[in-house]
Amino acid sequence: MNESTAPVGKDAARVAISPAASAACPPSLLVVAHGSRDPRAGETVERLAGAAAETLRVRHRVANVDVTGPTVAEALDELPGPVVAVPAFLSSGYHVRTDLPAQLATHGHAEVAVSEPLGPAEELVGVMVRGLGRIGWCPGDPVVFAAAGSADPAALADVRDMAAALGARVHPRGEPLRPTYVTSAEPRTSAVCAAGGYGPRAFVAPYLLAPGLFHRWLSELPSAGVAAPLGEDREVARLVVRRYRAALARLPWRYR
Repeated sequence: MNESTAPVGKDAARVAISPAASAACPPSLLVVAHGSRDPRAGETVERLAGAAAETLRVRHRVANVDVTGPTVAEALDELPGPVVAVPAFLSSGYHVRTDLPAQLATHGHAEVAVSEPLGPAEELVGVMVRGLGRIGWCPGDPVVFAAAGSADPAALADVRDMAAALGARVHPRGEPLRPTYVTSAEPRTSAVCAAGGYGPRAFVAPYLLAPGLFHRWLSELPSAGVAAPLGEDREVARLVVRRYRAALARLPWRYR
């Protein structure tokens, strides 16, 4: 997948920084999530951002595009100088393609580059397989792939790609899994888990980054078990680092 690193702002040309300034001030990390009223979601994203920033040895902040603060503008106000924004989303839907760029442009910070979102990514397939193993799944056991849901065709395509990749790892014949959705798209996970004889034997693989309402709903469905959200695996913090570095490598201000 190509990393998207186009500068965002009112004056994209102002993104260039002198080599001397760049060496003295590595770009800060801004991890941008959706936002949730469940404090555990924010704590998960903060842990991911903190772990990634520690590896990168840069300043960091977390922001949300919806529901709760801090907003993107508030976080940028605390990050002078160049910034690499990593969207903590699992697909390239509305919030990644439209909402976040609009909020960055409104703020007007000229020294911001945006990486690819966290997903889809091959690394997340491994995270999902490990999560299933932790709740007792064994090869051959049925798996229900459960995503949040979206009305955005691009986001749904990303989810289908991830379900296919997970199916190649967990399906007895390597066949793609059919994605299910908590809301906003069909088929609904609740209907699949309630299907005669299948749900109680199936393990649910949530394609969700952090705890919250959706994961709680999944936990209430009939199933053999529900894996933890992806953000609980330390590999996701390493994925944040890789997204940051991939964006950085294509900028005028480089740090080798």
